[in-house]
Amino acid sequence: MKIKLLTNQEFLGFSKHFRPSSLYQTSSYAFVMNNQKCESVFVGLYDGDILKAAGLVLIQKINGFKYGSVPRGFLIDYNNKELLADFTRLLKKFLGKKEVVALKVNPPIVRFIYDDKGKLIFKSNNYNKIFKEMTDLGYFHLGYNNYFEALKPRFEARIRIDKPEDALYRNIDKGYQRKIKKAINDGVKVYHGGIDDLKYLYEQTKDNYPRGLMYFYDLYKFYEKDNNIDFYYSKLDTTDYLKHTQKMYSIFSKKSHDLANKLIGSNGRNYKLINKKLHVDKKVTLYRKQLAEATDLLRLYPDGIVISSALIIKWQDEAYMLINGYDDNYRKFSANHLMMWQLLCRYSKLGFTYFNFGGVSNVTLPKNEYKGLNEFKMNFGSEVLEYAGDFELITNRPLYFVYKNSFGISDIFK
Repeated sequence: MKIKLLTNQEFLGFSKHFRPSSLYQTSSYAFVMNNQKCESVFVGLYDGDILKAAGLVLIQKINGFKYGSVPRGFLIDYNNKELLADFTRLLKKFLGKKEVVALKVNPPIVRFIYDDKGKLIFKSNNYNKIFKEMTDLGYFHLGYNNYFEALKPRFEARIRIDKPEDALYRNIDKGYQRKIKKAINDGVKVYHGGIDDLKYLYEQTKDNYPRGLMYFYDLYKFYEKDNNIDFYYSKLDTTDYLKHTQKMYSIFSKKSHDLANKLIGSNGRNYKLINKKLHVDKKVTLYRKQLAEATDLLRLYPDGIVISSALIIKWQDEAYMLINGYDDNYRKFSANHLMMWQLLCRYSKLGFTYFNFGGVSNVTLPKNEYKGLNEFKMNFGSEVLEYAGDFELITNRPLYFVYKNSFGISDIFK
């Protein structure tokens, strides 16, 4: 066995066919991170002329020391103890010579799977075995974090989409179904955008996401070369919104008028009619106010209002929502709900098996500051995968000792 540096094409070829493989273990991601001040190396483990395992190692210089990371782990069979041991031993030697002090590894080892209600539905039979073998090899587990402290999310919401559209829709929370229908009626529409539209995503995420517009451009530029990225945004058609509001105001105004005539005929003693009219009158008041709002929106934004956006990476049989955002000022239009539903339908028709909503927090916590985020991603019928989290492997012990005692291990590669 021996470690070799791989070319971009050698690594890409291996990554394309390896299962499971992640969008973070691609040459495109390496190029993106190169522009984020990370050095990247593709390493491969050869048995003779046969490539048995590989990995993208990102290296960042902090306070004069090199620290590495492997987002979503190596492309290796973690069940093969001997293979993992050989790769670890040779990789430590290889990176140690390059003066990399340590390596943070975030492997795709599934521990548990939960349903869309947070109920445990799967427990890995070999998780404890793999975990022990890794720690025996010198991988120090950095703990079971509950939120987003790890290199990549420890919990991900994912849904199978290789099924008919009506089956997908039935899995969606009833309240979300109503939001989707309302968004359509209000005039929300979803568009397939391009690189020039990424400014929408930036504006909607700049206060919460650590990377800037150039990072989005880099993602699009490098993944687009192999047609592995899509960008979508939703827009409120203000003309349609006004027309729908006018229509609904007219309908409920007429109902109110008709009920008033019926009440006159009953001498006001029909309590069922009274309650019905009270309900209808609330709708009249609602749509009267909405009519004023819709008129103002059309006057101010005749070309419509961009409300939400999403950047999707396509890799193997999975469409992964890498980043999404929305304008909180227009939350009531549920544009994000409609967009997610239409993306599920689109990628299902394109032949993808999974749609990955990305990271969530620990779904088993009784109190959770990210409850809203979890519910949004799970209410489409998603399962939640719980991974092992981060491991650290020391690759140059003398330098690591100096680094740790001088500065401490920084929380990097977020």
